[in-house]
Amino acid sequence: MIYLDYASTTPMSEKALAAYNEAAKHVFGNASSLHDIGGNAHEWLNAARNTFAKLINGKSEGVFFTSGGTESNLLALQTLLNIHSHKRHIVSSAFEHSSIRNYLQLLTQKGYNVTFLQGDETGTISAAMVERVIRHNTALVTIQHGNSEIGVLQPIEEIGQLLKDKKIPFHTDCVQTLGKMNIDVQKMKAAAYSFSSHKVYGPKGVGSVYIDPTIDWKPLIPGTSHENGFRPGTVDVPGICSFVTAFKDFYNQREKYHQHFTHLRQLFIHEIKKRDMNITVINHDCHNQLPHIIGIMMNQMEGQYAMLELNRKGIAVSTGSACQAGMQSPSPTLLSIGYDTEKARQFIRISFGIKTTEADILTLVSVLEQLTTSSDGKD
Repeated sequence: MIYLDYASTTPMSEKALAAYNEAAKHVFGNASSLHDIGGNAHEWLNAARNTFAKLINGKSEGVFFTSGGTESNLLALQTLLNIHSHKRHIVSSAFEHSSIRNYLQLLTQKGYNVTFLQGDETGTISAAMVERVIRHNTALVTIQHGNSEIGVLQPIEEIGQLLKDKKIPFHTDCVQTLGKMNIDVQKMKAAAYSFSSHKVYGPKGVGSVYIDPTIDWKPLIPGTSHENGFRPGTVDVPGICSFVTAFKDFYNQREKYHQHFTHLRQLFIHEIKKRDMNITVINHDCHNQLPHIIGIMMNQMEGQYAMLELNRKGIAVSTGSACQAGMQSPSPTLLSIGYDTEKARQFIRISFGIKTTEADILTLVSVLEQLTTSSDGKD
């Protein structure tokens, strides 16, 4: 089967598998235990923490490991909100991952007021847009770095500088951009960042948060001892070692992979245009874009039908974020950039990986061409 759903998840790399196996064998101890076996696990954990910090140009004391991107988002948001607990206004975007969007909806039931920015026609949120809506009681701004459905990148450095100057805590979800884009926490200037392992060929169930070490935060649950009080629960040292190994390997080859993804993206768009197919590529000429994610509209055809037909032909794509799979409502991302409900349901997402080939793309285009010519307007 041709797998083109890498924005959803990636297979573990050989180096990540080897690192997990090695750590699981030799550092199975609890990193918080005081005996030598625990101490050995603690050393490996610290080595992983130091490596991760170096790769994002941060400090090791700001790195906290979690169970994945969703938990990273939730812990980061609530930790920052607790800094100014008397303030009740939050700024976010309509493009956020469902883990953030759902949590913000919950917070509105607890008395918070949330402003959701819509962005422009490409889905871009500018620093000026953020500045216009912040208030004297704004407790937090959370804007994702890269969108998981249409791949648009946000100007995090500009937004980060604005909010740092105004002393407003800023969180950015970097789950989709880790490894694909250069993440420099010194330049981006956010207060907190969220990351996930399984988007960079590491294991599922592992993630991390980076919090600016100059911020004075308190544990969400008093008495928490693991991860310096940031997260309760025994730390998964083998999973963390595997995560950091996968990330480092991907990071070291990121320029090669970026060129590879860009080439495949250009090939796909070229073939769609050449064959004059009834398909719209979202942000086809946008440069502020993750090259491995392509969102397309199957004009006059429901996206779920197209996805199932592609699956029947041996090609795996998606109709958006896997965390929303099965939901009937259209993506807020698509609605926010101007598509109505009917058009938004014609969406599918294609996402490349490091082993995706030109032949895979040409096969995909051929199958899409068959679908669009044989459907005769079916939806």
